[in-house]
Amino acid sequence: MATIQKITPYLWFDDQALEAATYYTDIFPDSRIIQTTSLITEFELYGLKMVALNGGPRFNFTEAVSFLVSCKDQAEVDYFWDKLTAATGDEGRCGWLKDRYGLSWQIVPERFLALMGKGDGQRIQKMMQAMMPMNKLIMAELEAAYYS
Repeated sequence: MATIQKITPYLWFDDQALEAATYYTDIFPDSRIIQTTSLITEFELYGLKMVALNGGPRFNFTEAVSFLVSCKDQAEVDYFWDKLTAATGDEGRCGWLKDRYGLSWQIVPERFLALMGKGDGQRIQKMMQAMMPMNKLIMAELEAAYYS
């Protein structure tokens, strides 16, 4: 029996729902377009069902909502960073970026999240200070700061 996803992100686009869904499914492995109509496109990224809506120009994305991508290593951080900032994406600080549609993403190494959860306040503070001037997170530099 298939599990029903109880919460589904609904993304509002002017008129680029299918274009955006195709863009995202091309970037993220194990992703697919489920179905599309003139109004909505349902798609899946890593098993997470999402809906893109052709809702018109009334609303835009803001940083108040973002998607965090947990990356296994620096190569994966580099891949997602490069793909999502290509073609008019916007690099932000501390691992944040906006893609060509203005949707915010956090591209974060799993190791960073693990070190943040260790609870060593002084080391976390050093790592956070190293992170503040960064755009894309460079785990080797963050880890060096943590262990310095």
